[in-house]
Amino acid sequence: MSIVTIVGRPNVGKSSLFNRLTGSRQAIVDNMPGVTRDRLYAEVNEGDLHFYLVDTGGLLPDSGHPLDEMIMRQVKLAIEESDVILFVLDGREGPIGVDRDIAMLLRKSGKPIVVAANKIDDPVHENELWSTTGLGFDRVVGVSAEHKRNIETLLDHIRELLPSDELERTDEMLRIALIGRPNVGKSSILNFLAGEDRALVSDLPGTTRDAVDTVVAFGEKPVRIIDTAGLRRKSHVDSALEYYSTVRTYQAIDRADVCVLVMDGQEIATEQDQRVAGQVLDRGKGLVLLVNKWDLLPKTPKLGDETRDRIREEFAFVTHVPMLFVSARSGRGLEKLPKTVLDVAENRGRRISTGKLNRLLKDLLAFEKMPCSRTGKVLRISYCTQVSVNPPSFAFFVNDTKIISTSFKRHVERKLRELEDFSGSPLRIFWRAQDRKSH
Repeated sequence: MSIVTIVGRPNVGKSSLFNRLTGSRQAIVDNMPGVTRDRLYAEVNEGDLHFYLVDTGGLLPDSGHPLDEMIMRQVKLAIEESDVILFVLDGREGPIGVDRDIAMLLRKSGKPIVVAANKIDDPVHENELWSTTGLGFDRVVGVSAEHKRNIETLLDHIRELLPSDELERTDEMLRIALIGRPNVGKSSILNFLAGEDRALVSDLPGTTRDAVDTVVAFGEKPVRIIDTAGLRRKSHVDSALEYYSTVRTYQAIDRADVCVLVMDGQEIATEQDQRVAGQVLDRGKGLVLLVNKWDLLPKTPKLGDETRDRIREEFAFVTHVPMLFVSARSGRGLEKLPKTVLDVAENRGRRISTGKLNRLLKDLLAFEKMPCSRTGKVLRISYCTQVSVNPPSFAFFVNDTKIISTSFKRHVERKLRELEDFSGSPLRIFWRAQDRKSH
């Protein structure tokens, strides 16, 4: 997905607009200028429009204050990294000197700009926009973040300026993203697979700043590997550079077919690792868990079994995901990675025949304890069908979707996984109320 960044001076309603566009309360809203100092981001999904929205600190160019200078550096980087800039100012007050300085900075960037003149709460205030149009930008929209006025118009402008997602994928090559925390060995793994030093390898965390694509051969099959900057905990994202590395990692997950989550064998299954694994599966991508630096661990008789059990316990929601123990330094175990990834990609595109699904339906109907409502209404399944692949998705048509229990949903997924090999791939199961008119 593309990146849209909100830029403007303090106290013009940037955070309010961020919350309005993302449908969240992530950004702190306060009448005191300078409340938003760190970058905040969220996904915006409006129909066919999908992008990351970034909220930045209020700009006060030339103030001389150290904090304002830091914000300026971060915003300059934000401008550089973004596909579209959303320039927010106070529409009722009109542009002041600081706004004109920011406008000059934005014009020099050459990036597409949409001006959102906020606090235009009523059509009678539209005539106050004349001073804003004088800044020299073609796209000016009078909006009210508080009252949701002209938000759709604003999104239309953004839609017209964002690059087409179709341009991001011009080939049918399998795409693999190497993801994980900093300094776990992602670049070393990429270099091993590529057979040469394509990525800069260093013991310093955060060496890889950008997502880098490298085409390698897995046997006779060419694949595109996306090496990413390390994901940091949000509390540790203390610079704009590291922040945008995080966003780029999520962009890499979006682009990938299969993600390889690399973990340090000396610090496995962190909360961050679990969160990222969940994000991969939520986005319908294939997943492989890879424990690196295995050679650095003290050798004990049950080390492998104990580590595997601990990972399975910590990643209880991904029990179907294959796991590898490797050493990128020596190459030990990495020879298994290409086949594992290709198998997961195949499983992600797998279909179940109608005959097998019918047998599944028969087994489910024989399930001893079908869910039922408090009034005694028992769940009945009319039929099921596979609706798509990548990831495999199934629709079950039932008499009442409200009485389906969580345990029954898990039971159905287990049954589907018994029918075919879906290792490493999430399954999507949809429950649909049977149309009574069809009876």
